[in-house]
Amino acid sequence: MPHTTVEYSGTLVEALDRPAFGAALHEALVTVAGGRAGGCKTRFVRHDDLFIGDGSAHHAMIHVEIALLSGRTPEVKRALTEAVLAALREHTAPTPQYAVQFSVDLRDLDRDAYVVHENPRTAS
Repeated sequence: MPHTTVEYSGTLVEALDRPAFGAALHEALVTVAGGRAGGCKTRFVRHDDLFIGDGSAHHAMIHVEIALLSGRTPEVKRALTEAVLAALREHTAPTPQYAVQFSVDLRDLDRDAYVVHENPRTAS
């Protein structure tokens, strides 16, 4: 925990440094929101078939959705979304040929309903 999904335009595959952004994202989840480093999970989803704005080819997007256990204050949530947005800007190379929209959405997971089971490693 937490779970993050990063959806991005296929046209940005070379511009978005996914490993560096993932590391910065996980660091922010731990330092800003008090997440557990070993529980951070991020999935990158490339989209090659998007319709943005008027549909012209010069539009692109990166959207980050974070699912975090409930209980953080609005101030912590805002600080986290700002840190994630800053990391996105830092780890996305300039693409003057595209108008890139960056967005971050943070959602609470109900602590009473969320369940996780970790299967311990077995010696081989």
